[in-house]
Amino acid sequence: MADETENTEALPADPEAETTTETESEATPSASAEPKRKRKRLPRRLRPQKTRRRRAASTGERKPIVREPKPEHERGRRQERRGVVVSDAMDKTIVVKVDVIKAHPRYKKVVRRSVKFHAHDERNAAKVGDVVRIVETRPLSATKRWRLAEIVEEAK
Repeated sequence: MADETENTEALPADPEAETTTETESEATPSASAEPKRKRKRLPRRLRPQKTRRRRAASTGERKPIVREPKPEHERGRRQERRGVVVSDAMDKTIVVKVDVIKAHPRYKKVVRRSVKFHAHDERNAAKVGDVVRIVETRPLSATKRWRLAEIVEEAK
């Protein structure tokens, strides 16, 4: 009898026999506490096959693919900075020191930090000490991403 139940568990010929053996074992708990045996997996060829859903044949006409014209790309707002020229030794390039003053988010202490930007100066007009306005632009070299917009105040 034990051999027959093992065979039905390994290869269930019909699903009804499988459900009856499971319900019988659940209904009559055995006195000896033996651990449950794991059922062996069915070989892949005996497992139920998953079927792919077929696409329904459309009765109506398909819409033609229409390419819409691309909208005009609007440029984002260019960043502007105001700072002091600290170096004009390079040709058509200036180094501008921009001071950033802002309150610390948690401690509310005013923190001052500065950043140096390399900016393109086409006419070599800016000199050391000038206060200038620079605007963001496309990369002009490995370090230059800014361009001189105007000299706000000349050095004394």
